[in-house]
Amino acid sequence: MLTLYYAPFTCALATHIALEEAGAAYETVRIDFRSNQQRSADYLAVNPKGRVPALATSQGMLSETPALLAYVAQSFPDARLAPLDPFGFAQMQAFNSYLCSTVHVAHAHKVRGGRWADDEAAFESMRRKVPQSMGEAFALIEQGMLKGPWVLGETYSVCDPYLFTLATWLEGDGVDVARLPRVLEHRARVAERAATQRALAAQS
Repeated sequence: MLTLYYAPFTCALATHIALEEAGAAYETVRIDFRSNQQRSADYLAVNPKGRVPALATSQGMLSETPALLAYVAQSFPDARLAPLDPFGFAQMQAFNSYLCSTVHVAHAHKVRGGRWADDEAAFESMRRKVPQSMGEAFALIEQGMLKGPWVLGETYSVCDPYLFTLATWLEGDGVDVARLPRVLEHRARVAERAATQRALAAQS
């Protein structure tokens, strides 16, 4: 049995959706960010990074969304959530790594400025930059990284719930979504899937 540690409205939703898509047997543990539970001794024993998601497996604990998504895809090959060929798999990893290392970091500057600076003036400067940095990141996705109805083309993959999750943050980040019609269409397409709806209902 897998155990997903998550908090609502975080990137953990991507792994939650992937587990549903895979038909995996799993349970969830909700981490309350409002009470700073992610910094509690009990949770730090699970994930010393103090972040979500984390996934407990029979072989040990995993963290970082791209790793969790790849693990789910490879653990449940019949679900066909990742390309089988090395180049296609690498393309999947490249996309998910971009979301993790660039897009999510741009978003985090709105509310997590303390990771990079110590004074309120710096925090405010970072917050002002978020609409631009997120807008530019998603413009790149819109113009050159969405290959078809799904991120990798005609086949749904673990890239899709990850992009969906981060795209739900756009309006809150002040991005002009009217300039992102393909991203919006993709977001709506993923939202219609039964696995997405089950994961969202479980996190509400």
